[in-house]
Amino acid sequence: MNIITVQEAEKIILSNRQSYGTEVVHYENALGRVLAENITADRDLPPFNRATVDGIALQYEALTEGKLKFRLAGTQAAGEKPVTIPGIYECIEIMTGAAVDNAMDTVIRYEDILLKDGYAYIQIDLDKIKKGQNIHVKGKDKQRGDVLVHAGQVITPAILGIAASVGQINPGVKKLPRLTIISTGDEMVEPSTLPNPFQLRRSNSITIKSALEKYKINASVLHLKDDFNVINNELSRCLPGNDVLIISGGVSMGKFDYVPKALEALGVQKLFHKIKQRPGKPFWFGKNMDDKLVFAFPGNPVSVFLCLYRYFIPWLEQSLGMKATDPQYAILQNDINFKPPLQYFAQVKLQTNANAEHLARAVDTNGSGDFSQLADTNAFIELPLEKECFRKGEIYCVWKYA
Repeated sequence: MNIITVQEAEKIILSNRQSYGTEVVHYENALGRVLAENITADRDLPPFNRATVDGIALQYEALTEGKLKFRLAGTQAAGEKPVTIPGIYECIEIMTGAAVDNAMDTVIRYEDILLKDGYAYIQIDLDKIKKGQNIHVKGKDKQRGDVLVHAGQVITPAILGIAASVGQINPGVKKLPRLTIISTGDEMVEPSTLPNPFQLRRSNSITIKSALEKYKINASVLHLKDDFNVINNELSRCLPGNDVLIISGGVSMGKFDYVPKALEALGVQKLFHKIKQRPGKPFWFGKNMDDKLVFAFPGNPVSVFLCLYRYFIPWLEQSLGMKATDPQYAILQNDINFKPPLQYFAQVKLQTNANAEHLARAVDTNGSGDFSQLADTNAFIELPLEKECFRKGEIYCVWKYA
């Protein structure tokens, strides 16, 4: 298969999005999950005529007669059965959030009245009082059965609060794919290990795993030496128990890059290998007959970052049924020259100006192995392969990673 474009790779990957079903979780474990069902109102909201201030409740008709003095007939606290009035020349004291009986249609603030000897005296001009004021009418927000939150959204603290308010304490959410992250390379050692002068500490698995925690995916992690039999045996073991494998390293053209060979030996069909892009050109993608997917990224840290956020995260979000987000664009703030016929993803610092425009300033790096700039940047800007010179002021798509 020939090397393909970024757009072709994106199309192939997204055409293999999958649904892993739904499950019910307790609301304490639902934060960050993707809602699989609508949250609906189990009764009118608000469920009763509700006072929005502390004061007195009365019937507006008495005010139209010029009445300024009302006898206090009782007190209404929040959460209690509504207190009524015997006649229109009487009122009750009422607290914020309390139910307003149907005999009353207007609430006046304490600040606008005087309470004395069992009576309430109106202290403001009557023309400043409006019928129905300071009452949140039953069903004004939503009717019973109305949708409050649509499926496909990531559950936030606000959505949890809405779910709790209608008694939906066990919301249905999208099931997460079972996933293992595999790194490869004889030169890679544990982060806690002191490497020799020719070794590197492993970081790719940590990067990928931490990025997936946003989606509440608790991925397993595995590291393999550059040995075909070891790689073949471990991949054979991992494929049946996972929905997705993410591999970093071992996919290029080197003598010890055994991953593509091992995957194909295990019946994983190659859907593409190599994309016209930098970084991340040797990216390998495939699936087996059971629709188990393999995302095999190059081993360089920046390549892993790019492939993760440009391809895997969009695939994951669509597989989880999340609402698609519109592409984001930014104005380039400095010139970039890039001659190879590849789609270039430059690391940029993304900021917003006073006109709400996104501004992208590219930083100088030393290639896909130079990951030191990832801490000071927050996006890749995608530059088309048809051009070599990219000028300040031009607008291009950006992929945020922070």
